[in-house]
Amino acid sequence: MKDYGLSSFKDLIFKNPAVVNQDLSADDGDENTERGNWNNKREYLLSMLGYAVGLGNVWRFPYLAYKNGGGAFLIPYFTMLLVAGIPLYFLESALGQFCSQGPINIWRMVPLLQGVGIATVIANVISSVYYNVIIAYSLYFMFASMQNPLPWSDCFSWSNSNCSTTPIVHCNVSGVLVANWTEQNITCPESDRIQMPVQSPSEQYWNLVVLKRSSGLDETGSVVWQLALCLLLCSIIVAAALIRGIKSSGKVVYFTATFPYLVIFILLIRGVTLEGAQDGLDFYIGTQSNLTKLSEAETWKAAATQIFFSLSIAWGGVTTLSSYNHFHNNMWKDTLMITLCNSGTSVFAGLAIFSILGHMAHVYKVSVRDVVDEGFGLTFIAYPDALSKLPISQLWSILFFFMLLTVGLDSQFAGIEVLTTSLIDAFPKTLSSKRGFLTVAAASLLFLLGLPCVTRAGIYWVTLLDNFAAGWVLLILALFEIIGVSYVYGVNRFIEDIEMMIGKKSFAFWLWWKSCWFFISPCIMVVIFIWSVITFVPPTYDGVPYPAWGLALGWCMIAFIVIWIPAVAVYKLIKAEGSLWKRLKSLASPSEDWHPYLDVHRVERYSKQSSHQRTNNPKGPEEDVNGISESRL
Repeated sequence: MKDYGLSSFKDLIFKNPAVVNQDLSADDGDENTERGNWNNKREYLLSMLGYAVGLGNVWRFPYLAYKNGGGAFLIPYFTMLLVAGIPLYFLESALGQFCSQGPINIWRMVPLLQGVGIATVIANVISSVYYNVIIAYSLYFMFASMQNPLPWSDCFSWSNSNCSTTPIVHCNVSGVLVANWTEQNITCPESDRIQMPVQSPSEQYWNLVVLKRSSGLDETGSVVWQLALCLLLCSIIVAAALIRGIKSSGKVVYFTATFPYLVIFILLIRGVTLEGAQDGLDFYIGTQSNLTKLSEAETWKAAATQIFFSLSIAWGGVTTLSSYNHFHNNMWKDTLMITLCNSGTSVFAGLAIFSILGHMAHVYKVSVRDVVDEGFGLTFIAYPDALSKLPISQLWSILFFFMLLTVGLDSQFAGIEVLTTSLIDAFPKTLSSKRGFLTVAAASLLFLLGLPCVTRAGIYWVTLLDNFAAGWVLLILALFEIIGVSYVYGVNRFIEDIEMMIGKKSFAFWLWWKSCWFFISPCIMVVIFIWSVITFVPPTYDGVPYPAWGLALGWCMIAFIVIWIPAVAVYKLIKAEGSLWKRLKSLASPSEDWHPYLDVHRVERYSKQSSHQRTNNPKGPEEDVNGISESRL
């Protein structure tokens, strides 16, 4: 890209306003040679889509749709996407792209709230620890799927006496339970039939073979070496894909972001041809849809929560990936494309999953509701069981778990990138040439922190982290984020920044976004947060409660994340000069380092700021033009 001088750039803009709207993210190299940009627009979109489309699209959305009215759930779901998901995604994308900085340094716009950025990175790191373990589970099942027969297809030597592929019914004859009453020519009335508790082979395989699950969090047990090796392999894959940052991960996503769609499509075609598939689809979004669910507040809360977490708002990933865009990239169009594709993927994946679960219910002669589950139960128990009932079951199982692997890796790429980008942005002179080392160090750190999660009590640790570190604490971070932008920095000033990137827009265009950023989205987040706190129930796994010390540890994780917000604010107030009011006023105003990364993009008010900085910089303009100084708390 040509390097225009500031005056030449102004002339270019005023003589040809269309330049502002030009999408400069085509294959034209790096405009930011020091920090780097995406190789092209395709790699950015695929990376963002891969980050947004995660395990929640596969294992949580279908269950929520079934539980909250089936097809009727799509009404609150897409409503919440419109009023909360898209506005927040647009806001984060614009912030990262404007200053070309990660989630910590974007708070140069409101230095008082820089602790929000630090808290975001910490929450992202903690969540990446257990997410890495879930990817390891998928990798384990993928390797196990290469056996013939599938190891969970029947009660083999590893199972216990409770394992059965069919329901076991006993007959109560004069107070004595008779097991084989049909063979003994005994007519058993319906009222005397007692169904014995049994576990499917897939459930016992998950608990006894994969997890080697202990009785609770108190019983840690030894490391499950098979899972530890899978965790190590996942860490190696992530490190290799990110060794050169977005330059290498951008190539990997051509496969990892597109392959899941191919697998889902194949599974959908196979699923709808199976006997009983229609029953599954009816329970998902068909004739079993329940419109009365729309009158329940829980349904709307579930829709808003799913949209919020599915788009990975407040994780720092959206800001980080957007920070490598070209300055004049139209992030508004990107936002619409990615958010709509993400939600469409959830609906699409649900069709494939419920068609096969319907077949599973048909095989077991039970209702679909008896085989529907969420989270680990759906992904690692119900679905493997269903796949084992299909012809060429090994093929379908390998495809499914390889899809889960690629879906998880895409999200994990962004999680690692958040950490490395934040560190490099904070200390560019020291760490910019050490990206490879940082990536390997970050992947190694996640592996070591994940080892407790692959012990015999590992699943309890994973559930604990999921409920606390990746729960409604993110609502707090997102709420501070939107308050900091809309109320402290100023929504009108923020709109002017966006127009520097995508050009002037009409009043009608901004009316909707201003309404969401200033009122609608914050109100929704406050309601969801209060509702979540009021209805909070201590987490359990498979009915096993957590000890008091485990719950205390969960609350400590939340405190450790959130404490950075007031701690950094107090630290900055102490370090600032003047009266308390002057300190607050200065820290609530953008710092001198808040501006577009390249001097060529600092038009109007930012060009004046740049001139002031160059006047007071005895080392000359080069340091301000091409880089941003070390960030200090």
